[in-house]
Amino acid sequence: MAFSPQARVVDETELSLPAGATLADAIRASGVLDRHPDLDLTQAKFGIWGRAQAPDTMLRERDRVEVYRALQVDPKEARRLRYRKVGQRGQAKLRG
Repeated sequence: MAFSPQARVVDETELSLPAGATLADAIRASGVLDRHPDLDLTQAKFGIWGRAQAPDTMLRERDRVEVYRALQVDPKEARRLRYRKVGQRGQAKLRG
């Protein structure tokens, strides 16, 4: 089970669950809600191996359950900001 409460921080928990366990069961069993009380499961998105899934999705052996937080910045805007920060310095390096 993996959750990133903020950039560059990952809370990972390895679990052993019985057959027939769901994504929601894994989240409850992980203790992530105790460690991150500000995590609002009504607003959070869930997934398995990077693909969004419903909380009632049945798990398979070795699945990586993930809880996704809301994006702070649109990815396109983040790329624009990084480009502006590097600016012409990055262009000069590319030219050789």
